[in-house]
Amino acid sequence: MLKFLVDEDMPRSTAGLLREMGFIALDVRDCGLRGKTDEEIFEYAQKEEAIILTADRGIGNTLRFPLGTHCGIVVANFPNESSTTDLNIQIHMALRELPEEDLIKNLVIIEPKKIRIRRYR
Repeated sequence: MLKFLVDEDMPRSTAGLLREMGFIALDVRDCGLRGKTDEEIFEYAQKEEAIILTADRGIGNTLRFPLGTHCGIVVANFPNESSTTDLNIQIHMALRELPEEDLIKNLVIIEPKKIRIRRYR
């Protein structure tokens, strides 16, 4: 079963959505990581063997966090005016259609009606 670490720039309801989908989901705000650096969040996610779900494109920087050095990173790249409901619907639809192997050790970027994957080779 996949485990996600939901970053604090995501709605609180996103972790609940992931749990409803059958995943294990941790929220950084509940793990004592509020306000921590990207590196600290990254390190915690690796210790927990969790895929990071974030809106922070900096965590998606493959020079800072190279493919294959992590359990997986999912960046939700949506306009700021997107509603929480719409964001969660888009995440739900994307994760429902992606096979597990597309998430592990890869960078997945979810955008409105579009999914891009940078694969670890």
